Amino acid sequence: MDRVYVCSCFGITEEQVREHAADGACTPRQIASASKAGTDCGSCVRQIQSLLGRGSCPRRRLAGQDVPVLAEVQAPAGVQERVRAPYEAVLRATAPRGTAGRDAA
Repeated sequence: MDRVYVCSCFGITEEQVREHAADGACTPRQIASASKAGTDCGSCVRQIQSLLGRGSCPRRRLAGQDVPVLAEVQAPAGVQERVRAPYEAVLRATAPRGTAGRDAA
């Protein structure tokens, strides 16, 4: 069988890209994490995209069917308020106090 190289920089073949896709890599970035393909000159990224195809990722199919892709993450009780309070204080301090000054100009 002839090897068809997708990424000549790292010697990654179509077969290897398909194996990584079968293992769950759904995007060129995930293929790059698994194999380095596409991380040097980048000329192979479009070919990797075409090998992955549209809808080959289970998460993409679910998102297209209006199924939540990620579960909502709930912070432990009290953490959300402690994290939110400093940001709300900054927003209150920097928010405009009214529109009368801007309208008069």
